[in-house]
Amino acid sequence: MLIDHFKDAFRAHPAGVAVITAQGRSGPAGLTASSVSSVSVEPAVLVFSLASASGSAGEVAAADTVVVHLLGARNAPLASLFARPAADRFSSALAWERLPTGEPLLTEVPRALRARVLSRTAVGSSVLVTAEVLEVLSPAEPDEPLVYHNRTYHRLGSHSAI
Repeated sequence: MLIDHFKDAFRAHPAGVAVITAQGRSGPAGLTASSVSSVSVEPAVLVFSLASASGSAGEVAAADTVVVHLLGARNAPLASLFARPAADRFSSALAWERLPTGEPLLTEVPRALRARVLSRTAVGSSVLVTAEVLEVLSPAEPDEPLVYHNRTYHRLGSHSAI
């Protein structure tokens, strides 16, 4: 019962959408996350949660560096692709390239943060990852933010200002 109420509470709480990528043991890996938050400005540190330590999440959790792509509204199909289990995420149809440091960069997102993992902490069935931002990249034009609310992607823009 508590779990259902907990899920309902957070379903009603909008969150920004990101795709987190890393160079995994068997190639590029990535997943969609709505748990990315800023923790500190000096040093620049962020945190995100992974629902498990298997599959793509396990590859990202084990990486020393990651790229956190902050998605814009036009990136909703990208968010859906990286949210699907066993999807062919890095096919030739996807606009991406390797950074000189080896991590996969999605080239059609407004902002990306290359970060070095500082810690991994098991919390219940999840893994909480903190990472220090090493570089801020702007691969594509600015866009309205993509948010996730009540199991649906939404565009956040001037029309939604109070």
